[in-house]
Amino acid sequence: MGISETHKQWLTKTFGPNVRFQEPMSRHTSLGVGGPADVFVAPQDKEELVALVRWLLDNNLPYFIIGKGTNLLVLDRGIREIVISMKDCQKDIHHTIQDKENVLVTSGAAAWLNTLCKYASAKGFKGMNFALGIPGTVGGAMVMNAGTGHGSMADVVTAVVVLSPAGHPVRIEKDGLQFRYRGLELNKQPDNSRSQTPIILEGEFRLSVSDRQEIEMESHAILQKRKNTQPLSQKSAGCFFKNPATGKSAGELIDLAGLKGKQVGDAQVSTTHANFIINKDRASATNILELKELIQETVLNAFNITLEPEVKIVGS
Repeated sequence: MGISETHKQWLTKTFGPNVRFQEPMSRHTSLGVGGPADVFVAPQDKEELVALVRWLLDNNLPYFIIGKGTNLLVLDRGIREIVISMKDCQKDIHHTIQDKENVLVTSGAAAWLNTLCKYASAKGFKGMNFALGIPGTVGGAMVMNAGTGHGSMADVVTAVVVLSPAGHPVRIEKDGLQFRYRGLELNKQPDNSRSQTPIILEGEFRLSVSDRQEIEMESHAILQKRKNTQPLSQKSAGCFFKNPATGKSAGELIDLAGLKGKQVGDAQVSTTHANFIINKDRASATNILELKELIQETVLNAFNITLEPEVKIVGS
């Protein structure tokens, strides 16, 4: 993508130090790899976000949204689109009690998912513990329908608010949300004839009022299990592959294929959990891609099952 000097001048004038050119994406992904983005912008609030999106659409410039970059593999040559980082805006969390049993919690898309889980736990609201320990933002979790064996975002989300091309917030209720395994489609989108996928600003979650001590005990048990079974202290993008619809999980298949500890450069199949690819030190995106392909080929040959990436792979 070509970015003119006029475009650069507008971006610099409008966003100051919060816009960078040729910004290494390795600084913005949990895997710690990725080439440069032509333009990287981090709006500080909704007003800046609206101004940026309107300008991009008016100038017919492509953009790509990221949260914390925890489910993202950016390739070594980087991203030619304008990367919009949501990490600094739309973080507020609040709630409305409906009755003795139900509560609606609203969270900005940029809030950490674990912050939302801890908010719910501290208030005595049950329903978010399934997401404890999942890295990333609330917005990213909704887009990916993040989940575990304890539940998924589809179980608790009742509505989302998206940014329309005109820069207005548009609420989409549950019946307009089509969740699937590790994905979300908006059936009832705002008028977006000039835009790409609408940007999610916030989500609404239906939880239940419960005993705070019980919720916190459950929270501790879930987090302890994740700590014991996943390489949380190492650079990764979480579970790399989707689980097959039936049968053994992706991690079990990779383990049975004898690939735990398999390494390409500094990219390695975790010895703790086989569905995690970790960056041991200075892995490149190419190393990770080669290891991904080796895993897919080996599992296909051994079990006649094609593993699909859960991690989003972008760039060139």
